[in-house]
Amino acid sequence: MTGVKRGEQETSRVFLIGVASSEIPRSEAQELLDELHRLTDTLGNEVAGEMLVLLRESTPSLLIGTGKAQEIVDAADQAGADTIIFDHVLSPVQQRNWEKLSSKNVYDRAELIIKIFASRAFTKEASLQVELAQLEYALPRLAHSYNDLMQQRGGRYGTKGSGEQKLELDRREIERRIHEIKGELETVRKERAVQRKRRERSAVPRAAIVGYTNTGKSSLLNELTLASVHAEDKLFATLDPTTRRIQLVRGQTLLLTDTVGFIRNLPPGLVEAFHSTLEEVSLADVLIHVADASDKSIDKHIETTIKVLFDIGAGEIPHILVLNKIDLVDPVVVQAFLSRYPGSIAVSAKTQEGLGELVKEIQEALTKQMETLMLRIPHADNHIVSLILREATVLDQYYDEEYTWIRCRIPRKLIRAVQKYAYKGALPLMDSIKP
Repeated sequence: MTGVKRGEQETSRVFLIGVASSEIPRSEAQELLDELHRLTDTLGNEVAGEMLVLLRESTPSLLIGTGKAQEIVDAADQAGADTIIFDHVLSPVQQRNWEKLSSKNVYDRAELIIKIFASRAFTKEASLQVELAQLEYALPRLAHSYNDLMQQRGGRYGTKGSGEQKLELDRREIERRIHEIKGELETVRKERAVQRKRRERSAVPRAAIVGYTNTGKSSLLNELTLASVHAEDKLFATLDPTTRRIQLVRGQTLLLTDTVGFIRNLPPGLVEAFHSTLEEVSLADVLIHVADASDKSIDKHIETTIKVLFDIGAGEIPHILVLNKIDLVDPVVVQAFLSRYPGSIAVSAKTQEGLGELVKEIQEALTKQMETLMLRIPHADNHIVSLILREATVLDQYYDEEYTWIRCRIPRKLIRAVQKYAYKGALPLMDSIKP
């Protein structure tokens, strides 16, 4: 953690603990444990072993009973693990008690995800956001880091021991840095707001690629836009929003944004920290919701993504459900999915199968949000003609001595910019000005 050195090696042998309870059935707990395994792999650590435990009643000291706790420690010792990771939130007290009991590094899913984000933060903004999440996570755990030092009291009666002094200094430094980072992030967000206003003025329609982590969103963006966005078969390969232009079938321009993948039980601090990437989602005209055909938990992951979309105010935005990686599964699986989710599209970013159909579907989704207008534009305002040709779907275009006449389907967000050129007369007038 930034500001708190835990002495971990770059790679560790870890022992994973899944937790089933009255709220989390054993089957779901096993799915989450499997996902924890993949998260651990993503960080580059080796899984030495794992255990699924049933939590009947949580305890404030260790989360579970002392007998089961000792059983876990013994199993981790036998597996040669130096780290224990829980797929359950650990309080600062519980984390400290586990480290004392096991003499190992112990942390939970939230800290693991923060570590992964830290390892994949390549831009200034992502680095700042991760550091903020790290510091806010570390702050309540400071007291337990200095538990032993706080027993060392010296000097006059009533003065603070060296441990208390160190704790107070570190807490003050972390709080100062948190305030500083928030200021830097505010500056970055203002810069992004300026960029966003420029895009809004041009009224270029926007689509955002969303979905559970590692469904192939970045690969899909690369194939659709011929870009070179970083993509690999790991969770959270992309952290920063990446926007590229795509030319649609009818000549219309679209801004396509890739976003950070969603995941169950994402640490609240990271949901807030990465709000900037989610802003792109809430401002999109259409969402491309990507699911992984080879994922056994695909239905659960689709449900998680939809829930997050509603949480950020994007639940009502039109969306296209895309089944990606169909090259990895049997056609029977694909057909079953398409039957289960009518209107969805099956594609493979790797083989490019179905991408043409997807582009057409995006075009149709945007067309539904457009209005048909007849525009009469004076030749002196030729920049409006250029705007229409770039951002609208032109149905007819003719010229006379004074005007350019254009009948087009235009994005609703662009209507205000061209409203004064709208022609209210009868459309048959077009016949008299055709060459």
